[in-house]
Amino acid sequence: MLIDPKYPEMRRRRFRPIPVRMLVPNFITLLAICAGLTAIRLSTEGRMELAVAAIVFAAVLDGIDGRVARMIKGQSKFGAELDSLADFVNFGVAPGLILYFWQLHELHNGGWIAAMVFAISGGLRLARFNATMEDPNKPAFATNYFTGVPAPMGAITVLLPIYLAFLGLPKPPAVLTAGYTLLIGFLMVSRLPVFSGKTVRMRVPPEMVLPVFVSVVFFIALLISYPWYILSAGTVLYLLSLPAGWKSYRDHQRKAAAQGLAPAPGTSSDPAAPFVTPVAGAPPDDRPARLN
Repeated sequence: MLIDPKYPEMRRRRFRPIPVRMLVPNFITLLAICAGLTAIRLSTEGRMELAVAAIVFAAVLDGIDGRVARMIKGQSKFGAELDSLADFVNFGVAPGLILYFWQLHELHNGGWIAAMVFAISGGLRLARFNATMEDPNKPAFATNYFTGVPAPMGAITVLLPIYLAFLGLPKPPAVLTAGYTLLIGFLMVSRLPVFSGKTVRMRVPPEMVLPVFVSVVFFIALLISYPWYILSAGTVLYLLSLPAGWKSYRDHQRKAAAQGLAPAPGTSSDPAAPFVTPVAGAPPDDRPARLN
């Protein structure tokens, strides 16, 4: 095929070679997707312990890929989109199906609705996070908080009834499990400020390196030896910490307001702001105030 030199846009695009460091985080994300899909298969086969372990493994990989990308400077738009899709599968669809095959199927359509609402809540949570990630109105202190429970913690938290059952406790009524599933889904899409720990300094003093290594190894050993005790206790502590995160955010907000640095009312950085933020350049909204 001959290409007219007058139309350079018709020339074949040449892509530059991609550095390996740009691919490493994506490989980790793909491994997390494999873990989430495997969890779904294991749950259909009734192997619930392995299914839950696969979700926990996917959550660990989700916490690693972003840090690895920043460490080796391998961030990319493709990787960010792939990570969002992986989170929806691993922490929205997979936990909902695990709960459905474990107990919610006893409620028939009601159980399926609870599982489906949780999965949709995970997708909405991720979509909102992506849409507000570059919010210019966000105050400095707000970068240390998530809006709503993050998807990985939502997945770990919603499986609490299964952890307790693995410990030998009686299985709760299916209605109670469905209500708890809907509650976690609501916390994911809520405007609740949740402490993220992003701004916590990760540098370790030289004299604390060995104690930190020992502590990490000790925790991993406990998690492997007593997984359901650790996951149950961690989930309960996390749920109890949510009011503390809300109080901490309000304290920072009052301090910023006193200094004249508070965000304008209705901005997306305010937890009380509307779910959808206006698009720049959109025509003015002439609807009555009660419809906005």
